[in-house]
Amino acid sequence: MRISTKGRYALRMFLDLAVHQNDGYVSLKDVAERQNISKKYLEQIVPILNNTSFLVASRGPQGGYRLAKSPEEYTVGEILRLTEGRLSPVSCLDQEPIQCDRSEECLTLPVWQGLNRVINEYLDGITLQNILDKQVSFHNSDSTI
Repeated sequence: MRISTKGRYALRMFLDLAVHQNDGYVSLKDVAERQNISKKYLEQIVPILNNTSFLVASRGPQGGYRLAKSPEEYTVGEILRLTEGRLSPVSCLDQEPIQCDRSEECLTLPVWQGLNRVINEYLDGITLQNILDKQVSFHNSDSTI
């Protein structure tokens, strides 16, 4: 499994919005500048997110985007699934129930199912707030050196 640029940039955008959640609506231009991401690339990601309950958008001169919920309510897993689709390590796990004709006798299927479970549990166990808290903790411990 490989996370695409789209997934990585979406996560960075969500983290930027979380950091600036008290600033009201944040423009894509500001996110792009702070994250060193092309605004055009962000404009391609936003439509994927607009039809979800993840972002709130506002048009106009003071418009932009903000998180619809607090940072502790977003997991890395759900953000990546929005942009990447399923996070399965092998294609046979992309559909439920498994459509592979060999699934009944496949000796490796339990390996891939276990890996899939570990990946999803790990990513679903990390919230935006967890990442922000680690960043603050890292900077606080770094300043004592």
